[in-house]
Amino acid sequence: MEDEVIINVEHLTKDYGYGRGVFDVSIKVHKGECYGYLGPNGAGKSTTIRHIMGFSKPTTGKITILGMDSFGNTEKILAHVGYLPGEPAIPAGLDGWGFLRMMQDMRGERNDERLNYLLQLFQLNPHVSVKSMSLGEKRKLAVVAAFMNDPDVLILDEPTSGLDPIMQQIFINFIIDEKKRGKTILLSSHIFSEVDATCDTISIIKDGVHVSTFKADDLKENDVTTYNIRFLDKENLNKFLEINTYGEVIETNKQRYIATVKVKKANYRKFFTKLEGINVVGFDEKPFTLQDYFMSFYKEEKEFDGLSGVSGNTK
Repeated sequence: MEDEVIINVEHLTKDYGYGRGVFDVSIKVHKGECYGYLGPNGAGKSTTIRHIMGFSKPTTGKITILGMDSFGNTEKILAHVGYLPGEPAIPAGLDGWGFLRMMQDMRGERNDERLNYLLQLFQLNPHVSVKSMSLGEKRKLAVVAAFMNDPDVLILDEPTSGLDPIMQQIFINFIIDEKKRGKTILLSSHIFSEVDATCDTISIIKDGVHVSTFKADDLKENDVTTYNIRFLDKENLNKFLEINTYGEVIETNKQRYIATVKVKKANYRKFFTKLEGINVVGFDEKPFTLQDYFMSFYKEEKEFDGLSGVSGNTK
């Protein structure tokens, strides 16, 4: 069933005091869906995921995964779910093979064909000791461990943290392929490009509270268009600023005679009519992005330290 709910979080609250925790969080991840959980470091993403996995008991709320209550059923959940923690704990005394075999034994299942495919895809040498692995190699080892039994449900907390840009792109392509295979995925991230490329539904979390949940396709059908308009000279720019009534000017560059303007679809005709008689020498449409939407909730720079449109920031 396409509308079958695999992960169901109902009004989760975990209050650690002093404004820390998550508050009245609700999430529904349907079968075959990739659900993106977007927010900066410390916003509450990992707290939510730890509760979904049953590692912590909520103050209030109910969480089920595959029909099982999360708290008290972690072992059963791990038998059916590929889980990638934000900060994997990998014993330093093992090599890669030792860790992977240990995880297979814990789950009571081996799929060496899948394992070898993943080792090749992520270019990981499993004969290296964990102690001598770089952060990126440890992350790749954790990724392989999460996927190697080919689970139908994947819960990924900051999956590309520590990976280089090339490996990040390999991972994104891999997730897209997993979606095509019908996998159900919950992906927590602070990287816009990663969420934008893979997710069907997205929740934005700020200070432990969901501030928006939406379908990715709906965002792309936004009814506001942003334009960068370059005028012949300062006089024409000022004339536009004086008579403009149908667009929201969000930025001006008076040295280069440029105005950046947001215009609602309903006002397109009236806005362009206002431009008649003004000497415009350049006109570019600026696509509306997930990052633009996100930043509308995080106005001050200090609030979104740790977010990235490309790559590289670690958790």
